[in-house]
Amino acid sequence: MRTTIRLDEHLLAEAKAYAARHNASLNSVMEEALRQMLTSVQEQRASAPFRFQVHQGEARGLEPGVDLDNNAALLDLMTDAGAEDGGAADAEAAGEAALCETV
Repeated sequence: MRTTIRLDEHLLAEAKAYAARHNASLNSVMEEALRQMLTSVQEQRASAPFRFQVHQGEARGLEPGVDLDNNAALLDLMTDAGAEDGGAADAEAAGEAALCETV
């Protein structure tokens, strides 16, 4: 079947170059790329849905002084937690530890 599509000129140039390197027609390169994309989408739909793992242990709530609505205060807590261990942990790692304790 014959059809007309519009492609970005750089994409078309890359596709033509790929076809030339692989001794293939531009048409066969385009067909294969479209087949691979459609197969990938179908496989993603067929895969098992994502499931959250829910904590089943004791709920302790937030540690005293943690206000999830105050980003600046959270950053201060995470930075302070990093400083307490001699600076060995960066703010991100300290923040993960602080948040893990609060859940």
